[in-house]
Amino acid sequence: MNKKRPHILIFNPDQMRADALHHLGNEAAVTPNLDKIVEEGVSFRNAFCQNPVCTPSRCSFMSGWYPHVRGHRTMSHMMHEDEPVLLKELKDEGYYVWMDARNDLIPAQKENAFDAYCDELFIADNLSKGNDKHNWRGERGSDTFYSFNRGKLESSNGDEVFDQDEAWVRGAIDFIHNRPEDQPVCIFLPLIYPHPPYNVEEPYYSMIDREKLPKRIEAPENWEGKPSILKGLHELFGMQGWTEERWNELRATYLGMCARVDDQFGRVIRALKEEGIYDDTAIFVFSDHGDFTGDYGIVEKTQNTFEDCLTNVPFIVKPPKDVKVKSGINDSLVELVDFYATVEDIVGIEPTHTHFGSSLRNILSGEKTEHRDAVFCEGGRLHEERHCTETAKNKGMLEPDSEYYPRMKMQDSQGPEHTKATMCRTKDFKYVLRLYEQDELYNLKDDPGELHNIIEDPKYTKIAADFRNRILTWYQSTCDVVPFEEDARFSNEMLLAMIKPSVDEDTYKKIAKAIENGFTVADLMKMNK
Repeated sequence: MNKKRPHILIFNPDQMRADALHHLGNEAAVTPNLDKIVEEGVSFRNAFCQNPVCTPSRCSFMSGWYPHVRGHRTMSHMMHEDEPVLLKELKDEGYYVWMDARNDLIPAQKENAFDAYCDELFIADNLSKGNDKHNWRGERGSDTFYSFNRGKLESSNGDEVFDQDEAWVRGAIDFIHNRPEDQPVCIFLPLIYPHPPYNVEEPYYSMIDREKLPKRIEAPENWEGKPSILKGLHELFGMQGWTEERWNELRATYLGMCARVDDQFGRVIRALKEEGIYDDTAIFVFSDHGDFTGDYGIVEKTQNTFEDCLTNVPFIVKPPKDVKVKSGINDSLVELVDFYATVEDIVGIEPTHTHFGSSLRNILSGEKTEHRDAVFCEGGRLHEERHCTETAKNKGMLEPDSEYYPRMKMQDSQGPEHTKATMCRTKDFKYVLRLYEQDELYNLKDDPGELHNIIEDPKYTKIAADFRNRILTWYQSTCDVVPFEEDARFSNEMLLAMIKPSVDEDTYKKIAKAIENGFTVADLMKMNK
């Protein structure tokens, strides 16, 4: 008898930094439910995404591919029918797959686009509108216009804030209580929070002790050695005059959003326990990427810079009870591409495509203490790849009234600002190879804020050369994938025509009849051997 497969919960907040979790050292963070589950699972302190924006990262962790493998490095190029997606594989393996409508993964322009990937696509309606007037942005030219800082959120009708996230969480909880009893289930619950704008309702808004916030990474004085897009964003955001008190308010609001996510996670876990399936569920919690949240005097994110606040993400795994686990915080370097391989390992699925993740099972059990000696992240575009700009089909985002104007203006530039780039990070150093401007090298032990680019320091010449070779090896190892299924070089008709002159009539008729009954010439050749 086959072993009963575990249920799977994939809880996926958007734009959450690893240091937004209390158990990873942020004294101001309020994340009791995520902290609690680490008592039965593993939280990876050094987990890194493979692209610092939504769609490329999601395509990566849902396929086990790096973004460059098939060009998934923009916000608008998603996974197509011929490409592997974990949800589809689980569905094909007999899982009942539930997902909400937070997408950035599957092309939605085709009719019934999600049918191959899930049994149930939950689309929320009857949402309340929060105080959605944009007067919180201030006047154009003010130092709040591009800040994304909305602050305390209140529903327009005075009731609770019932937004997409809350609707999706309630939908997932309802599904848990009414799931099919005769098959394992996979719940894919991607959320919008804590993606900007920075806003949250009570009680989460007031939960964060502003006095306990960790020190912010301030903007460098002259930006020397840093990528040009960061200096440009810093100037366009226009927040140079903000006091630390104002920055702390924005950062506290962000952590309040994370507290709300934690509370919603706790309610989903409670539903699993009420149904008696918590122990039989493999739980994965991770974000697609992080957020500047005031570091370097910048907000939101970029597509081609790789500061830890953008690339270091929460990654928690609580396996089902029959999988050995050494619970707690683990310092191993891991990547989100490891998620796919870990699910396959825990569920017991043989891989059907080449992917580049490695199962974390031996790390979870404590049998291994190190997983990778380096992690990679990539982003950006070539100058001529105009179709890779987010503004290619939405010129409105380039209008100064757009909230995203600063980032869109920099990404749309024909200068080096949207250069294609690749990060290779070890525990001690971070190297960024850039196509159109100076590379970056940081000694993370001496400079954890990545403020001093030492790429031109002769003392580090060999280290820089070693990193370049490492990136070359990585690209060589991951530059393409060969499908597991082989294609036929000749049709049966072509092969019959080739065979006919070399066999007698009776043999030819037997071969032709066998092919008519579904045998291929290759089958017959194997039988003959």
